[in-house]
Amino acid sequence: MAKPYDHIPDRRRIVRRRALEEALAALVEDLPTGGEPPRPPVLALLRDALAGGRAEIRRRFEAPGPLRNDGPAVLAATSYLMDQIVRVLFDFADRYAYPAANPSAAERLGVMATGGYGRGELAPLSDLDLLFLRPYKQTPRGEQIVEFMLYLLWDLGLKVGHATRTVDESLRYAERDQTIRTALLEMRYLWGDRALFDELQKGFAQKFHTGDGRDFVEAKLAERDQRHQRMGDSRYVVEPNVKEGKGGLRDLHLLFWIAKYLYRVSAPGDLVAKGVLTKEEARLFERAERFLTTVRCHIHYLTARTDDRLSFDLQREIAERLGYQDRPGSRGVERFTKHYYLHAKTVGDLTRIFVAALEDSHRRKPKLAALWQTLRPRQLEGFKLDGERLAVAAPDAFTKDPVAILRLFHVAQENDLDIHPATLRLITQNIRLIDRLRTDPEANRLFMAMMTSRHDPETTLRRLNEAGVFGRFIPDFGRVVAQTQHDMYHTYTVDEHTIRAIGILSRIESGELKEDHPLSADVVHKVLSRPALYLAVLLHDIAKGRGGDHSVLGADVALQVGPRLGLSAAETETVAWLVRHHLAMSGTAFQRDLMDPKTIENFAALVQSPERLRLLLVLTVCDIRAVGPNVWNGWKAALLRQLYNAAEQVLSGGTLAGGRADRIRQIQAEVARRLASWTDQEKDEHFARGYAPYWLSFDPDTLARQAELVRGSNDSQ
Repeated sequence: MAKPYDHIPDRRRIVRRRALEEALAALVEDLPTGGEPPRPPVLALLRDALAGGRAEIRRRFEAPGPLRNDGPAVLAATSYLMDQIVRVLFDFADRYAYPAANPSAAERLGVMATGGYGRGELAPLSDLDLLFLRPYKQTPRGEQIVEFMLYLLWDLGLKVGHATRTVDESLRYAERDQTIRTALLEMRYLWGDRALFDELQKGFAQKFHTGDGRDFVEAKLAERDQRHQRMGDSRYVVEPNVKEGKGGLRDLHLLFWIAKYLYRVSAPGDLVAKGVLTKEEARLFERAERFLTTVRCHIHYLTARTDDRLSFDLQREIAERLGYQDRPGSRGVERFTKHYYLHAKTVGDLTRIFVAALEDSHRRKPKLAALWQTLRPRQLEGFKLDGERLAVAAPDAFTKDPVAILRLFHVAQENDLDIHPATLRLITQNIRLIDRLRTDPEANRLFMAMMTSRHDPETTLRRLNEAGVFGRFIPDFGRVVAQTQHDMYHTYTVDEHTIRAIGILSRIESGELKEDHPLSADVVHKVLSRPALYLAVLLHDIAKGRGGDHSVLGADVALQVGPRLGLSAAETETVAWLVRHHLAMSGTAFQRDLMDPKTIENFAALVQSPERLRLLLVLTVCDIRAVGPNVWNGWKAALLRQLYNAAEQVLSGGTLAGGRADRIRQIQAEVARRLASWTDQEKDEHFARGYAPYWLSFDPDTLARQAELVRGSNDSQ
C-alpha cells in the first residue's frame, strides 16, 4: 500500500532522517552505561529539523513552482515531516534513553497515527493524534518511553492528542465512543511493533465492518447537525470556518468517513467504482477539497496559529496569494470569496445527496413514520411518496415533462414534504432542461406561486437554490449566487440575503413578526399587489457585482422579468420603481433631518402615492433585517416609522405641521387607553414631557410600556 507521501518530490530536502539519527547518536557516544541523554541538545537538534522542514514546505507552497498554492501537497509533506520526527524520537528513546538488552514480549510498543494525521493530511499547525499500542498492562519501561516522547514533542511546541492502550482496550472504547471509532477508522502505522497494528486493524474490521453501519451513520449525522448549529447553520457567513463550518472540510471528511466505513474505500475516487458517486461528482469532491485545503494552509501560515476561520482581514491577502486581481467592476477579493462559497455549496450538494441517501437506507424508521406511510397516499400529483420524501415515478420523468422539475418543488412545499435525494440528483443530471422552461407560462406560474406562497417560501426558494434550479430559471439570480461584498456590514452572500428577505416578508405578512414590525405588519395587508411586492424583494439586489449602480441596473432587469412571470404592465412598472429606489427610504430616514419639512416634501414627491409608500416601507424593513442578525434596531425602526407617518400625511393631502399634531394627538389617545390605572392628571403630566418626535418614534404599546417605567422610576424616588 502506498504511503500518503510517496508522491512528494525531493523529500530529503524536507528532512533527512538518517542524518538526524546519526546526530542524535553522536550526543550519547561518550555517555556511561545507563547515563541519561542530555535533553537540551536533543531538543535543539529536533527543533532545528522541525523548523527547517516546515520552512521548506512553506517555501514550496509560497514560491513560484509546481507546488505553489498546492494545499494537499502541504498536508502530505507536513505528515511526512512529523512521521520522521516521531520515528527518530521513538528509536532514540528505545535505544539510548531507556535501552533494554533483551526486551520482553510485554514491553512491545507500537506507535500509530490516527485522525487527520492518520489520513496523512496534517495542516501546518494541526495537532498530532497518536495512539501508543501495548500488548498487555503497561510496563515501567513502556511508560518511560511514552513520557519521554510526549515531553519532547510538547517542548517542540506541538499539540499532541494521545492515548496508550492495548488492542482490546482500543476496540472496547471504540465500541462505546464514535469519536474514537472514527479516529481508528483512519489509523496508520507509524513505527514500533507492526504486529500490534496488524492485530488492531484486523480486530477493527471484524468488529465494525460486519454490520450495516447504522449506529455509526446516525452518530456522524448527529455530530454534523450539532456542529452546524454551533457554527451558525449557514455556509454564507462573512467569516466562515474553513474546517468546521457548514460546507467546510469537516463535511467532506464526514462523507468520506461514512464511505470508508460502509464501502471500505481508501480514496474518494474509489466511490465511483462502488456506484456511490459519478465521475463528475468525484471530480467536484477533489476540487473542493483542494481549494478548501489550500485556503486553510494560507490561514495557518498567515496567522501562525491553529485558526481555521477565514477572517475578514485575511480574505484580501489570501485572494492576492491565489492570484485574484481587481478588474473593472469586480474586486479580486469578492471573486475569491464567491469561489469559496461556490465550493462550499458544492460540498453541501455532495454531502446532501450522499448522506441523505445513506439516511434513507440506513436509518431506522420509527413506528410513527411507518404508520404515516400507510395513511398517506402513495401517489401525489404525479409523484410518488417514498417515506416522507417526494420522488419521481420514473427516471425519465423530467425529460418527458421538464415542467415537472418546478412542479416537484411546488408539491413538496404545499404538502410540507422533503424531496428524495435520488430525485435531487436526477435534477442535477438534467439541469439543462431548465433552460427551456424560462418561456413556459406554467413554469413561470409555478415559480410565482412558490415565491408568494403562505407555506414557508424561504425554505422552498433555498431548496431551489441548493439544487441549482433557481439560478438556472432566473439567470440574473444565478449571477449573484455566492456573490459577496467585502465589508463587515453584509453578513451573507447576495443570494442568501435575498432568500432571507423573502422569508422575513412572509413572516411579517403572517403576523409572526408583528411585535418587531407593527407598522409593516399592518400596511402589508393594504398593498394592492402581493406579487409585485414579493418580486421587488427578489430583485432589489439582483444587479450587484456588475459595476455601476445596482439599483438602476436592477430596475432594467425588473422590466424584463416582470412580464415573463405574469405581472401586468402596471405591476412591472411598480416593481422597477421599487428596485430603482429601494434605498431611498433608509437613506432619507437615517441620513436626513426628518424635522425639516423640505426633507419630507422631497421624499413624498419621489414616492408619489400611498401605495408606493406602503410597498417601499415593507421592502426597506425586509432588506435591512436580512442583512445580518444585529443590524435592525429600535432607532432605525423609530426613524422609518416617523418618515412613513410624515410622508403618508403629505400624500394623503394634509399639511405636514397640522398632520403631525393630529398624529400625535391620535397616538396619545391610544396610549391613554392603555394606561387604564392612571388618573387624567398623571396622563396629562406624562404627555407634556415628551417632544413631538418622541411620540412619532414608537408604537402605542411601546410608548405605554415606557410610560409605566417612567412612573415606576418616579415612585421609587
